[in-house]
Amino acid sequence: MLTGMTDPLPGADPARNAPRTRAALVSAARKRFADDGFAATTVRAVAADAGVDAALVMRYFGSKRGLYEAATEVDLHLPDFTAVPRRRLGAVIVETFLNRWEGPEGEPLRVLLASAATEPTAAEQMRAIFAGQVRPAVTAAGADPDVHIEVIASTLIGMAMMRYVLRVPDVVALGPAEIVERFGPALQRQLVRR
Repeated sequence: MLTGMTDPLPGADPARNAPRTRAALVSAARKRFADDGFAATTVRAVAADAGVDAALVMRYFGSKRGLYEAATEVDLHLPDFTAVPRRRLGAVIVETFLNRWEGPEGEPLRVLLASAATEPTAAEQMRAIFAGQVRPAVTAAGADPDVHIEVIASTLIGMAMMRYVLRVPDVVALGPAEIVERFGPALQRQLVRR
């Protein structure tokens, strides 16, 4: 075995440590990418944060780009909005996305959002999440056909940008119910036009 290529927990079965090592690297990478951005984040820094040798990044992810893609992989697990009464659709969508941004999926979403303006891969991943997950869920909910889903997405992303990336104090200070109360009607007007 090569020196420096072992997983943490010496003496333990390396095959059993691999999932934990991968998870530790992904977790450390999310924090580094969120704090420092893609360009300033180094493989060595991520590995040091995870407490492993930098060679393990190459072993598990192939490159810094591969690590970034693993750290920003997102499945929103959006619910079926078709069961939501149309009069509550805007509020429920805001609440759902707020839960995603603040839940376990939130960390990679925040990394993507913070990186999207300067990192083409992050921007493409955000577009793919929108096209593959958000658009179908909102469209299936029965939004009026002339609704511009992009306006809905820009409202949600704008809210997230102000709260999680720019950390505007007035937006950060809002509780979840206040956010739903303020942003829900804006979405509702876009979703259900009469």
